[in-house]
Amino acid sequence: MTRINLLVGGPTDLWPQELTENPLAIPGKWLSADRGTLRLLRLGIIPKIAVGDYDSLSPREFDQVQAQVADIRTAVTDKDDTDTELALVLALQEFHAQQVVIYGATGGRLDHFLDNLFMLLEARFLPFIERIKLVDKQNNFRFFNPGVHSIVSDPDKHYLGFGPLTAVKGLTLYDTKYHLRDADVAQPIMYASNQFTKRSATFSFRSGVVCVIQSSDEAN
Repeated sequence: MTRINLLVGGPTDLWPQELTENPLAIPGKWLSADRGTLRLLRLGIIPKIAVGDYDSLSPREFDQVQAQVADIRTAVTDKDDTDTELALVLALQEFHAQQVVIYGATGGRLDHFLDNLFMLLEARFLPFIERIKLVDKQNNFRFFNPGVHSIVSDPDKHYLGFGPLTAVKGLTLYDTKYHLRDADVAQPIMYASNQFTKRSATFSFRSGVVCVIQSSDEAN
């Protein structure tokens, strides 16, 4: 399985433990967006491709990036795509990733986080949405198209949330602590604070897109 990791420019204090303590052990190739490139280099990792307008870097910092990264894709500042979107396009189209794990996509500016969340509903990303995961210190976000799905419990996450991002038909939670049967949802909503009753949980729905979040109360 081809795994691509993306590091984007969100706050470092929200990075998960795997990234702060042992980043070199994370499997897969790395891409980076804008300031995420400099942060990745400081972790001792050279991305395969760095992309962005680099408006968050000083000239000296950008010189550091140019000195170490062989493939830099520079975008203009006034553009339709965000730097994260440009990196995600590369992961899916150039590397044909079967799994994309995005770090640094949450926290900080709320408009950036919401953009990183709702960009996945775009037509160009929607067919690949089940391959994409957002990870931070307290949360793992996964995304699902219609069907029957089973998810495995992350041992350090106590809570489980189901969030329709669009209108959804027939949402059923079979074996979580709190059940839901054949619910039709007209707008985005979050069914929060559910829990696993065993190592995995099964859910299904007939139309729409659902985000599933495993989370912990306090950052570890």
